[in-house]
Amino acid sequence: MTDLPKPTAFGRYLRTETAGGLFLLAAAALALLCANTPLYDAYLNLRDFNLGPASLNLDLTLGTWAQDALLAVFFFVAGIELKRELVLGELADRRKAALPIIAAFGGVMIPAVIALSIGWGTPGIDQAWAIPVATDIAFALGVLSLTAKRIPASARVFLLSLAVVDDLVAIAIIALVFTATIAMAWLAGAIALLVVYALAQRRRITTPLLYVPLAILAWVCMYQSGIHATVAGVALGLLTRVVHDPGEAESPASRLAHRIQPWSAGLCVPLFAFFAAGVHVNGALLQNITTDRIAIGIIVGLVVGKTIGIFGSAWLAIKFGLATRPAGLQNADMFALAVLGGIGFTVSLLVVELSLTGIDGGEAVETAKAAVLIASVIAALAGSFLISRRGKHYQRVAAQPPNS
Repeated sequence: MTDLPKPTAFGRYLRTETAGGLFLLAAAALALLCANTPLYDAYLNLRDFNLGPASLNLDLTLGTWAQDALLAVFFFVAGIELKRELVLGELADRRKAALPIIAAFGGVMIPAVIALSIGWGTPGIDQAWAIPVATDIAFALGVLSLTAKRIPASARVFLLSLAVVDDLVAIAIIALVFTATIAMAWLAGAIALLVVYALAQRRRITTPLLYVPLAILAWVCMYQSGIHATVAGVALGLLTRVVHDPGEAESPASRLAHRIQPWSAGLCVPLFAFFAAGVHVNGALLQNITTDRIAIGIIVGLVVGKTIGIFGSAWLAIKFGLATRPAGLQNADMFALAVLGGIGFTVSLLVVELSLTGIDGGEAVETAKAAVLIASVIAALAGSFLISRRGKHYQRVAAQPPNS
């Protein structure tokens, strides 16, 4: 087996959660800068520039390529993380897995109910209820890594497990809710290619000369089938082998994550954020946010609904003996992590595009995107404050002399 190349200092940095969060924030800030300066027209022209073979129905805008193709890479990495957790991590232990799974479902259902209740009767709410259901893995873990200096390591494990399950549910919602018609021949082709990928994994084939074309063709077939193409990414991730054989230095999942995660964190997700977060802020938009029921539902759903859903369901699961609290964490830590779970961003922006495009001449998309950005910033700041306070608490506890 070929040894992995020794990572550079920049490569190692890109593999940290801090880097992913910072790159994501920088891309979003750049998009907002372009959208609110004389660069706006150039930004729109770049986002709407068509590229790709029209003969294959892939003559897509750069913004669509970022949404459908680059995010597929992100979800491939997320799929690998989920598979690792299911086979080797916290989710492999049924009792330990119960808490993040229950918390994730609570963090999906409560925001969806809140968004649907507030936005009921508004055009687009039949799909827009799904906007506040997802937690952004890169952003949330990035904020946690910046602020959780003293909090127990189990906080990261809980948040990662929660966010991965959360995003898997979001992908399932995308596949079910945003698929109007299915081209069965293309779907059959995608499934066949996924089966070939799984068989190649079982046969211990390692050459990228097989896997790269398989992945690309599976993505094309999934896209042509009418199901959102990011589903191909998470499916490939879940089919990747995570347990290494005797004599094998590491599993294919570890090897692929090592190579692809920096591209996902440093390029794919930031480019998607750059094309998705370019909201032109003006007086009319700010007024819309305060009156538009979908926007209000998004903000309340992410900031309040996520907190209630994650913490409330986790607290009930522990109280009734359905799950155990992660080692070292207290209720106050769980509450802080629940607040941080309100960072929607990447997947929420994706659902905005899928659910509201074409409504009110595009105004609904801009308003909803602004609501996602506002809610994510509120959740990030509030979560950071609470986690920093918890860190100071643990620092004071550590500084106290032991009882004699």
